[in-house]
Amino acid sequence: MKKVKIAIMGIGTVGGGTYEILTTNRELIKKTRGLDITVKKILDRAVENVTARGIDASLACTDLEAIVTDPEISIVVETMGGVEPARSFILRVLAAGKSVVTANKELISKCGYELEAAAKKTGAGLYYEASCVGGVPIIRTLTDSMQANNITEILGIINGTTNYILTKMSKEGLTYEAALKEAQQLGYAEFNPTADVEGYDAMYKLSILSSLAFHTCIPYTSIYREGITKITAEDIAVGKEMGYTLKLLAIGKRSGNEIEARVHPTFVPNSHPLASVNDAFNAVFLKGDFVDDIMLYGRGAGARPTGSAIVSDIVVCAEQASRHSYSDFDNNGRLEEGIVVKSNFSSRYYLSFKLMDKPGVLGKITGILGDNGVSINKAMQHGDDADGYAPVVFFTHLTTEDAVRKSLDIISRSDAVKSLDSLIRVL
Repeated sequence: MKKVKIAIMGIGTVGGGTYEILTTNRELIKKTRGLDITVKKILDRAVENVTARGIDASLACTDLEAIVTDPEISIVVETMGGVEPARSFILRVLAAGKSVVTANKELISKCGYELEAAAKKTGAGLYYEASCVGGVPIIRTLTDSMQANNITEILGIINGTTNYILTKMSKEGLTYEAALKEAQQLGYAEFNPTADVEGYDAMYKLSILSSLAFHTCIPYTSIYREGITKITAEDIAVGKEMGYTLKLLAIGKRSGNEIEARVHPTFVPNSHPLASVNDAFNAVFLKGDFVDDIMLYGRGAGARPTGSAIVSDIVVCAEQASRHSYSDFDNNGRLEEGIVVKSNFSSRYYLSFKLMDKPGVLGKITGILGDNGVSINKAMQHGDDADGYAPVVFFTHLTTEDAVRKSLDIISRSDAVKSLDSLIRVL
């Protein structure tokens, strides 16, 4: 029986869930994996934070060096969140030759290349399954199960907060503000929800997942990002009438050296599996050149799902011993020479305007769109006139982002247009 001593840095929600799983399922792991994993130290700012969870005070420490200098501790779990001091703490741990398991998607997205270089230098392991999609084993699927395939596409609902909000808006007709308030009351959304609702959380995760899927570094700064704060109940209602469900999608595609990497609200056809992923659940849809379509589904956040992924990494790390794996590409935090992340991607679009209610206006708008390569699939008035302006929506055929942007720039200068209320891409 191999004995493994670990430390946990940060005993908040995820750290607490990790400790609970290691304690509750200790005998299961001993029986099935031959590993006796015990927590020797828990680092937190206050001992009271540790004891408040019913954990013996003897495990608590407030000094990182107590972990770094302990020769029995071989694996350190980071559940502090944020970039600093987590980055500095992990670098110190890796420099001491101890392996690290983390759930920190922002840190891995922004500094993963630096952490991996430090791990390689001492032969330590760096594991981050829990950084993306909670308890869903997406990273291990990409790295250990899809080796026979070129992955050409990754589509994901990878933020539970926004999926909960959009589900409530769709199912119950709530406004964005009301749905957000309910998500905050239930603990799905933070008091300051910006990272979730503006798409930053999904952007960090897509950076990690697309880099692994396409075997090349995709910096988070190269990803197009758009949140859900401008989505209205009217947009969702129109989409439902047309057979679509609105989701915040993370989209990655690769064709040769051209890559798409974008996060934005998207109308998903109800026939697509992702359309039925509701509430705070997450799902990732993969396409491989030989395996074709795969979808992974489950809880994308929370103490137990995320803790489950962390414990899985602890087990793998303990079994690997000195044979840790690293990225199979040049992970330097920059785009590889010759790789292009496209800004002019192709999509279908939903456009919502308030147009002057006069003869010829609709023809003028469709003419501008057509002149710039945007073909209309459906056009309809949705709602009543107000102050001489009519709400009109368009669904386009497949076109390009540049064509739509150029059209809208021209249309915005027309005195027949009061406002462009919505631009939503359609899968």
